[in-house]
Amino acid sequence: MKSHEILERLEIKMERLINSLPERKRLFFKKLEKYNSARGVLLYGPRGVGKTTYLLMISKKYNLFYVSGDDPLLSQISIYDLGEKIFLEGYQGIIIDEVHYLNNWSIQVKSLFDSFPSKKIWISDSSSIILRKGIADLSRRFVKAKLPLLSFREFIYLNTGKKFEEIKSPFNFDKDYIISITKEIEILKLFKEYSKAGTRPFFLEGNFSEKMINVLEKSIYHDIPFFLENLKDNHLRLIKAIIDYLIFSKIPTINVESMCKKWGVGKSKLYEILDVLQESELINIVYKKQKTSVNSKGDKMFLADPSYYYIFDGEIGNFREAFVVFSLKEKGKIFTLKDEKDGDFIFDGIKIEVGGSRKKIKNSDFVIRDDIDLPIRNKIPLWILGFLW
Repeated sequence: MKSHEILERLEIKMERLINSLPERKRLFFKKLEKYNSARGVLLYGPRGVGKTTYLLMISKKYNLFYVSGDDPLLSQISIYDLGEKIFLEGYQGIIIDEVHYLNNWSIQVKSLFDSFPSKKIWISDSSSIILRKGIADLSRRFVKAKLPLLSFREFIYLNTGKKFEEIKSPFNFDKDYIISITKEIEILKLFKEYSKAGTRPFFLEGNFSEKMINVLEKSIYHDIPFFLENLKDNHLRLIKAIIDYLIFSKIPTINVESMCKKWGVGKSKLYEILDVLQESELINIVYKKQKTSVNSKGDKMFLADPSYYYIFDGEIGNFREAFVVFSLKEKGKIFTLKDEKDGDFIFDGIKIEVGGSRKKIKNSDFVIRDDIDLPIRNKIPLWILGFLW
């Protein structure tokens, strides 16, 4: 197929995608607008959170040519040659979604970036690790922009059309505002729906559990192999075993020695796998403050998307802590406490205990509970953490 025919077919695909954009879009997109003036941007975040939707939006707004790295047509033309041709057609830049699927992507992107200094180049992927696995010069050219999982606040907006202001801190807020929210909507009912099937915008399409299982499978078997060197079949099975164990175990961590022995891998390889799982937004590892070395399994380990605990009928008790970690890590650093009598976590100097109705405050500053709709003294509803963005 000739290059102009490839260009035309890609252009038609792009227009079709732009015309199918949803009318109601994520509230978080507003926060990404600060990157729109940058010439080189890496947009990253878990699969299915709306990266493609946002890229298509800016494609339309700034006259950028959108293409997906896994499009079969790209096997017939280099991205550099494609870039040259679309720039001659008058486009102000190029967007390459899921860039890691392209052969020698980093070399081609760097060449495009340096050869056309007046053009924008946006790339996207499921992990910020993509720049580390590219070339060092590229990380200095591109700014990183993260699109996290859907917040509970965004879920409410997409589901009902009601738009509420975000809460800056779950530990310092206007109680009257919290009360006004609960008067307007059935907050605990909606939070339960969100927890089970609402952490990604495609919940609107139905079949959330099936789509989430597909996301997990694709992340493990299609994305991870790009980021791990010398990956073998037993490594992939080990990754699946780690995920399965964390979903069902009452204790949110793994036994490194046992895993290494069972799967025939060295500790260094297991730590490398854990690092990539975290960078790829599949798990969150929480450390004690004094234990942040690379070769560490951390103190606690959770699925990065808390809804998986419900999808697989896993250990729901870990959902609460997983949700607290998922929410607060977007705002700062969260650690486990050295002494469990002081609570579960510490965030910005605040000691936190997490649990249900039987949970006692211990020596913590706040208890975060999932069975209350309004804050009572130092007891905070879990749902409030879903309003941080």
